[in-house]
Amino acid sequence: MQPDNAFLKKHLKNPIFHLISETADVMNMPCYIIGGYVRDIFLKRESKDIDIVTLGSGIELATALTEKLGKKANLSVFKNFGTAQVKYKNLEVEFVGARRESYNRDSRKPIVENGTLADDQNRRDFTINALAICLNQSHFGELTDPFGGINDLKDKIIRTPLDSDITFSDDPLRMMRAIRFATQLGFTIENNTFQAISRNKERIHIISKERIIDELNKIISSEHPSTGFLLLDKCGLLPLIFPELDALKGIETRGGRGHKDNFYHTLTVLDNLSAHSNNLWLRWAAIFHDIAKPVTKRYDEKLGWTFHNHNFIGAKMIPGIFRKMKLPLNEKMKYVQRLVELHMRPIILAEDIVTDSAVRRLLFDAGDDIDDLMTLCEADITSKNKEKVKRFLDNFAIVRQKLKEIEEKDRIRNMQPPISGEEIMRIFNLTPCRMVGDIKASIKEAILDGIIPNERDAAYKYMLEYAESIGIKPID
Repeated sequence: MQPDNAFLKKHLKNPIFHLISETADVMNMPCYIIGGYVRDIFLKRESKDIDIVTLGSGIELATALTEKLGKKANLSVFKNFGTAQVKYKNLEVEFVGARRESYNRDSRKPIVENGTLADDQNRRDFTINALAICLNQSHFGELTDPFGGINDLKDKIIRTPLDSDITFSDDPLRMMRAIRFATQLGFTIENNTFQAISRNKERIHIISKERIIDELNKIISSEHPSTGFLLLDKCGLLPLIFPELDALKGIETRGGRGHKDNFYHTLTVLDNLSAHSNNLWLRWAAIFHDIAKPVTKRYDEKLGWTFHNHNFIGAKMIPGIFRKMKLPLNEKMKYVQRLVELHMRPIILAEDIVTDSAVRRLLFDAGDDIDDLMTLCEADITSKNKEKVKRFLDNFAIVRQKLKEIEEKDRIRNMQPPISGEEIMRIFNLTPCRMVGDIKASIKEAILDGIIPNERDAAYKYMLEYAESIGIKPID
């Protein structure tokens, strides 16, 4: 499968390519588009990131192009890496001189020398990323495909251009990239390439946690993220980069009673949720929702296997795991914690009679995350019993309707009690003390229990009655 020149020229109509061509020809510099942009032409995927490799100085070519483009272009030069980036309209064009690379075993940072186009293609991670299109006018639109990348695209194969063991040992991040591309594109990793990942998996330890989590986030953001986690498990990388998820694997049986494999259950929940939401952090919540089950697992002769408080303990585990994996320790982490801690509440509601009081409390605790929480809980129903699944989902629909009705009526979401602590101190001539908190809490509980509406007058009257019951009177 070799595309004709007309096919590629049709995809090079953007004026930027002809401007690069003219600039390179004036400077007598052979110049090519290489890598992901070329790959995505054949995959019919839109790409705004263009990598240009030239036989010469990429910085000089980028500088000359920027002068030609004028004030609308923005040039960034990275002398230490020998690269330059030109931002123009909605495009980002990266320039680098062709190079050959060699590696020391204890580092993924290469020793770089000037090279030929062939040298540059040899150093690429996969055949589908080694495709190059010439931009010089004399060969404009001609494809160079030394490793059969076009056929691998047609056959949906991820394969390294050269010896896979050397490729992955030199730069172990490529192992994560192989799995990421396979997950994103729905491709298969060629057998020898996959076996090399298994053989070189321990090399992942020289890669920074930040680079690993970047690839992991891309896997999680894909259409079917379970594919990536299954590949990470199969090649042996999973316990090295995410041991807490790996610990969910397996089924234990006692007295003829077993529990479900929580690893496969988690991946099913993740895929279920991904069909309804692109929210990366909600997907992380799906991954973490049962993370504490291995440490809370107990066997009871009467009850069978139990995982008491796994939601609360899981929420407490999250900061340590986020810190270790270099995930953000900010509101995104707190959001994941909140969903993990609350994920059992709607399920309990769906199993029982849905009372207004329980719905008010759920609304109050979940706040603006209530819709995401319900989406997570609906994804968590993975039973193979179709009748059970239907019953739960029908009950969740009732819970959602109740949430809507009570929110419209009582305005509980993100509720602040109608009377503040400062007012309570002023009304009863109190200094900051536990009693102020008790009065304020009693008002909140009365609203959540439906004893009084979420209104100031009702709250004020209730406050006076409660205060009198504990022997306190207002100053006037």
